[in-house]
Amino acid sequence: MLMPRKKFIAGNWKMNTTIDEAVELAKGVVAAVGDCTDVDIAVCPPYTNLVAVGEAIKGSNIKLGAQDVHWVEKGAFTGKVSCAMLKAVSVEYVIIGHSEQRTYFGETNETVNKKTKAALGAGLKPIVCVGETLDERNDGKMETIVEAQVRGAFEGIERDGALTCTIAYEPVWAIGTGVNATPEQANEAHAFIRRILAEIYDDDFAQSMRIQYGGSMKPGNAKDLLGQSDVDGGLIGGAALKADDFAGIVKPA
Repeated sequence: MLMPRKKFIAGNWKMNTTIDEAVELAKGVVAAVGDCTDVDIAVCPPYTNLVAVGEAIKGSNIKLGAQDVHWVEKGAFTGKVSCAMLKAVSVEYVIIGHSEQRTYFGETNETVNKKTKAALGAGLKPIVCVGETLDERNDGKMETIVEAQVRGAFEGIERDGALTCTIAYEPVWAIGTGVNATPEQANEAHAFIRRILAEIYDDDFAQSMRIQYGGSMKPGNAKDLLGQSDVDGGLIGGAALKADDFAGIVKPA
């Protein structure tokens, strides 16, 4: 018998917060939801703040995540950070393939796959992001794009490793725009992703995989989104930058 999927709320702080601001925010999140055990929670600050935030959340139920990683172990890759570097500062989760990486920094399905394999090999837990742009949705290409992203991300990855991943469905048109997919649209996309996972692996795998929603989730719409059958949490951007707002998403979960 399959266990029910535990909700997972992760805050992606993006390129925000100095060290002092990050520590203040982390302490606020700990005070608000640090003792919550019914929901898995992670915060993903910028690289420069990982150590300080790690200290601020120590002893709570909040886990530390990073916003990206490189697939090579070490070498002449200026500006990049390796899996070993993240592990050394107690990072547990890592976001891979975020739409902003795809849009601005040349991320592809192939590089997402390389990063996911490297992260799994290092014992990190990837949060693999997929999602379509507004033009792609309007052109009826949502399923084609998302399927290619899911299959590309998990190409050559064994079932047991893949089970430690989370998928974040983030419709690009709903990120930072204030426009979010309706709960029904989100659930439809999540159910579609689950069907693809069943084809790649099997039905039990698909029903075990957590799929977060990542597009302008906030306290006002979190309950409706999280109440959908296939929505297993959220990858939170703007609302993660205020402890009260973040807590307002965790609590309905």
